[in-house]
Amino acid sequence: MKPLLRRVSAPASPPLRLSWNGQPLQAREGDTVLTAVLLAQQQLRVTLGAGAPRAGFCLMGACQDCWVQTAAGARLRACTTLAEDGMVLVSALPGELPCP
Repeated sequence: MKPLLRRVSAPASPPLRLSWNGQPLQAREGDTVLTAVLLAQQQLRVTLGAGAPRAGFCLMGACQDCWVQTAAGARLRACTTLAEDGMVLVSALPGELPCP
């Protein structure tokens, strides 16, 4: 699967290793979780009902479109959360997370 995003140049920041739905994921220090996922995938989640692909909407933490979870169940906004080395993340399935 071709990723949605592509870097035009490699940042000088240190690399980070994360896990997304059980698969290894690489990021760079300063990347958001959303950036890290879309550098490897075409979508972040699917919509409720239609199953249409979603990749974030407002990209500033206002629209509720990019909720994901840690493996421990903590929820976070992928567009405003910085990636951290060792993060274990899972996609938030529609209907699993109540609105804040």
